[in-house]
Amino acid sequence: TASAEIVDIPLLREVARTGKPMIVSTGMATLSEIDAAVTAIRGAGGTQLVLLACTAAYPAVPEEARLGNIAALRDAFDVPVGLSDHTLGIGVAVAAAALGAVVIEKHVTLDRTDGGVDADFSLTPDEFSALVVASEQARVASASGVSFGPTAQEEAVLALRRSLFVVTDVRAGDTVGPENVRSIRPAGGLRPDDFALVSGRTFTRDVERGTPLTWDAL
Repeated sequence: TASAEIVDIPLLREVARTGKPMIVSTGMATLSEIDAAVTAIRGAGGTQLVLLACTAAYPAVPEEARLGNIAALRDAFDVPVGLSDHTLGIGVAVAAAALGAVVIEKHVTLDRTDGGVDADFSLTPDEFSALVVASEQARVASASGVSFGPTAQEEAVLALRRSLFVVTDVRAGDTVGPENVRSIRPAGGLRPDDFALVSGRTFTRDVERGTPLTWDAL
């Protein structure tokens, strides 16, 4: 049902009695009005209910999107929650997907230049396709959890880290210093911060330029 119908409790009960899934938009509604609607739907046997967070302005501005209502409604009524979005573009809807919205409702127009009361905030088919892709990316990314250290994809990039390399040919007995050892790419040598530990030490063997610096050379 549209936001304006959430206070029509007899209508909500009648729909709930059909046993069909219901999507109820909550624009303009107070928490007590939403509670009354949910109670009526459940009392009439409605068990498949999705609430939509909504700002019933046309168009709505992102500053009044109140996306925090998604979690608040989910926690308060223990139902899946989505977003009925009337803002321009897809940014707010994608953010909602990242916050757990399971349904996104947007107006669609085949051609915005055709006009119409909702043309300004409607999406074209190409924009709607972009919304679908971006929302799925946001959903997957937000579910990726918290972890540190290299991911499987990052393993291949570890080689791009800097490390200590011998940058000129040296002979056994030469002293380590900035003229022959520097922090460059790739990885493979001692850590850049180890320069303070090796500076002033001597090489125990000849080392060619371009060789990663390791402890066994000192």
